[in-house]
Amino acid sequence: MEYNDQMKNRVKRMEGQLRGILKMMEENKDCKDVITQLSAVRSAVDRTIGVVVSSNLVECVQEADKKEEKTDELIKQAVDLLVRSR
Repeated sequence: MEYNDQMKNRVKRMEGQLRGILKMMEENKDCKDVITQLSAVRSAVDRTIGVVVSSNLVECVQEADKKEEKTDELIKQAVDLLVRSR
C-alpha cells in the first residue's frame, strides 16, 4: 500500500499536537486543556485509521478485481482492522 501525502500530513499534525501536549504538561497547564488536546489527538488517530483502512480496501478490491480474485476475504480483513482499531 502506498501512503499518500494526505495520510502522512495527518500523522505529522498529530505528532505536532503530541509535542504541544507534552509542552503543556511540562508547563503544568490546566488538566482540562491537556485532556481536550489529548481527545483531539485521539479523534485524529481514529479518523486517520479510517482513511488508511478505506484506502487500503479500495486498493485491495481493485487489485483483486484485476486478478479476478474473491473480494469477500479482503473486505472481511478491512472490517476486522476497523473493529480492532476501536
